[in-house]
Amino acid sequence: MNNPIAQVSVAKGLLVWAMALLLLKAISPAQEAPSRASSIIVLTVNGVINPVIARYLLGGLEEAKALRAEAVIIELNTPGGLDTAMREIVQGILNASVPVVVYVTPKGARAGSAGVFITLAAHKAAMAPMTNIGAAHPVALGGEMDPTMAEKAVNDAAAYIRAIASQRGRNAQWAEDAVRKSASITAEEALQQGVIDLIATDLDDLLRQLDGQTVQLGEEIYTLQTQQAQVVRRGMSLPEQLLHRLADPTIAYILLTLGTYALIAAFYAGELIIGTLGAILLLLAFVALGSLPLNWGGLALLALGLALIVIDLKVQGYALSVVGAIAFVLGSLLLFRPFRLPEAAEPTFTVSPWAIGVMTAGLVGFFLIAVRGGWRAHRVPPAQLGHLVGEIGIAKTALNPLGTVYVHGEEWTAEAVAGSIPEGARVRVVEAHGLRLRVVAESPPKQGA
Repeated sequence: MNNPIAQVSVAKGLLVWAMALLLLKAISPAQEAPSRASSIIVLTVNGVINPVIARYLLGGLEEAKALRAEAVIIELNTPGGLDTAMREIVQGILNASVPVVVYVTPKGARAGSAGVFITLAAHKAAMAPMTNIGAAHPVALGGEMDPTMAEKAVNDAAAYIRAIASQRGRNAQWAEDAVRKSASITAEEALQQGVIDLIATDLDDLLRQLDGQTVQLGEEIYTLQTQQAQVVRRGMSLPEQLLHRLADPTIAYILLTLGTYALIAAFYAGELIIGTLGAILLLLAFVALGSLPLNWGGLALLALGLALIVIDLKVQGYALSVVGAIAFVLGSLLLFRPFRLPEAAEPTFTVSPWAIGVMTAGLVGFFLIAVRGGWRAHRVPPAQLGHLVGEIGIAKTALNPLGTVYVHGEEWTAEAVAGSIPEGARVRVVEAHGLRLRVVAESPPKQGA
């Protein structure tokens, strides 16, 4: 490369390539830092904060990130919820890459317990008129709390909520009072005391007020442009709605009880359909219990009560049934009252007294009347079945040679003693052997006879 002309040519080529790269960079800034889409994702939370709600909200934040949405608005109305679910949501909001606005709405709504933590964690916090926020004091579930444990729980919750409020520049002292003194205030008081940023009558009003306001996303100060943004509501999917509905103490309790009834009834009646239904109900109950603070001692008492009543079916008297009913009621009362250190912002979960009364009465009535009667009917000594000999019945199933027949409105196990009998054919009882009837095909009457 000693040729000067060649060196100049190479230099010109490199200069042209450099200028071309600079030009491409200048005319395509969108490829370097794509602008946010003009859309706002709206998520709605109505009810107890649980793992289903946490997955729903975190999924919404991920969707907003993927779409580079202008912001995420969480419409909130909650009495509180589980500490673990609340912390997942708070962490998701604090680390979100898009602005998050929590809006306590509609009128009459509240942000209680866990809702306080979630509201304070938002980049912007808003409330509708005639709403309230507060009362985040840890409560004992299932009895009086040890003073030392109570102090630890309160201190932990107070430190956590102060950190959240300080991070967002909100009234940390009031936040601590919400935990230590169960302080609760209206929307107007919250605005005056620096707990929230604005009061909005509806979503449109909220978008108008947010437009032009700034939030800090990591190291970046971002200006919200919400006035002309497209609102995209992302509701819960059908499975999420079902799981959220199931995560109710009373519903979980009813599913658990009815499922157990059905399985025991299927065991005595031998009905596959009833047993399948019972299994489905129990599976749904276990799904619901997974989202609730379960007391395993209460569950054990429920199982013991049912077991005692089932055992009493096979003995004389009703003593075991009475004891079983008592154990069943105690288990029902304690089912969602775990004796442990309460978590911050966790409300008390209880089963409706009406549900307990109805389920207990149904338990006693079902087992002491229906099942006991069926059990004793099938324990009739063979000698007492002699009155069925000669009776006419219908084959419920094909007898090859075993099957079932209807005789005198009751279903019996039967054996064909003179060849197979098709389903639906008339049969005649010729002998009773144990609890099994022996039958033969009954010839139809001759024409003109």
